[in-house]
Amino acid sequence: MTIEGREIAVAGGGVAGLAAALALARRGARVRVFEAAPELGEVGAGLQLGPNAVAVIEALGLRAMAEAAASRPEAIELREHREGRPVARLPLGPACEARYGRPYWHLHRADLLAVLAEGAAAAGVALRTGARVAAVEQDDAGVRLTLAGGEEVAAEAVIGADGVRSSLRGAHFGGGAARFTGHVAWRGLAPAELLPPGLLPRAAAVFMGPGRHVVAYPLRGAAVWNVVAVEERRAWAEEGWSTPGDPAELRAAFAGWCRPVEALLAAVDAPFLWGLFDHPPLAAWARRRVALVGDACHPMLPFLAQGAAMGLEDAWVLADALDAAPDPPAGLAAYAARRRARAERTQRASARNARVYHVAAPLRRAALHLGLRAASTLAPGALMGRFDWLYGTDVTQATGD
Repeated sequence: MTIEGREIAVAGGGVAGLAAALALARRGARVRVFEAAPELGEVGAGLQLGPNAVAVIEALGLRAMAEAAASRPEAIELREHREGRPVARLPLGPACEARYGRPYWHLHRADLLAVLAEGAAAAGVALRTGARVAAVEQDDAGVRLTLAGGEEVAAEAVIGADGVRSSLRGAHFGGGAARFTGHVAWRGLAPAELLPPGLLPRAAAVFMGPGRHVVAYPLRGAAVWNVVAVEERRAWAEEGWSTPGDPAELRAAFAGWCRPVEALLAAVDAPFLWGLFDHPPLAAWARRRVALVGDACHPMLPFLAQGAAMGLEDAWVLADALDAAPDPPAGLAAYAARRRARAERTQRASARNARVYHVAAPLRRAALHLGLRAASTLAPGALMGRFDWLYGTDVTQATGD
C-alpha cells in the first residue's frame, strides 16, 4: 500500500503538525490540518535546530527557505552565573558540519512555522484555522472528526499534534492530565540595539546558577536575541498556557547575575511566562487509526533544545511508516514502534541537563564546573561526542520495509 490519495486529518498546526502534513502530502496523501487558533503564529520566541532536525527540513525540500531565515551559531557556551566566566564550549559552525554533515541553526519560531506552512500549501495541504477538533470516533472503515460547532469530517486516519495538553491524548490514550514539572520559563526578545556592543559572541550562551539558568542566542541576523530564563518553582497557578510576565519580576528573579544577563534582561520589555508541563508516559502512541506526534505524546523539557527537532523527526517517520504499511492502523503502529525509544532517550537527556544547569550546592557546583572546563579544554571533541547519538542520527535515511 501507499498513502497516495488517502484522506488524513491532522489536529494542530504547530511545528509537528505542519511537518507531518507536509511529509504526508509529499507522499501523495490528501491532508487537512485543523488548527484551533484563529491564525498561525507563536508568541515571539526562538528555537534551536540541531543537524538531526536540519536533515528533516532538507528532506522535506525546505532547506533553502529555512536557511535564509536561520542563524548559524559558533558554539554552545556554558557559563557561570555570577561572573559570566566560560565553563565549557561545544564548537558548532564548521566543526558541527564536519562532524554531522549538516549545520546547527537558530530560528525564530514564527519563521519556521511560515516556512512549513508555505511548503505544506505548495504540496496541497488544506489548512483551516479557528477549527478545533472536539471529538474523534473511529471504526474499521475510518475516522469521523467532529469540530467545535458540530461540523463532521471523514478521514482514514487522524494525527494528534495538539501539544502537551492534547485533547486527543486524553480521549484516546489516557495517561493522565498534564502535570507541572516544577519549572517556569520566561521568554522574550532583546533588541540588539539596546545591548552593549560585543556583549556576547554569536553563540548560544547558557548561564548556569542554583535552581535556575538563562539561555540567550541571536536571531534574524543578530537583530534580536532570544532570551529564555528558567527557574524552579513549587507551583504554577495560572490557568493559561502562558501569561504576560512582569519585566521587573523577571529581573528580580535573576538579580546579582553577571553583566551580560543583566543587560539582556534589561532589554526584554514584554516577556511571557510559561509553566513547563509534561504528562505520565503513555502505554501507546497509536490506537488503530489515531496517533500522536510531538508534545502530545512525548513532551520535552527545553534543556536540550530538542522539542521542535523531535516533532520534525516524528513527522518524517510517520509518513514513511504509513506509506510502507498495508493499512493505516499497521502504519501508525509501526511509526510508534520506530520512534518511542529515541524520543524517550531524548526526554531523559533533557532532564539530566536540567540537573547539571541548576546544581545548588556550591562545592558540588564548583566540582562539576571544574570537570566540564577540563573536558572542554583537553578533549572538546569528546565533549561534543556525547551527543553523537542525537545529532548524528538522520531519520530520513531509515526507511520502512
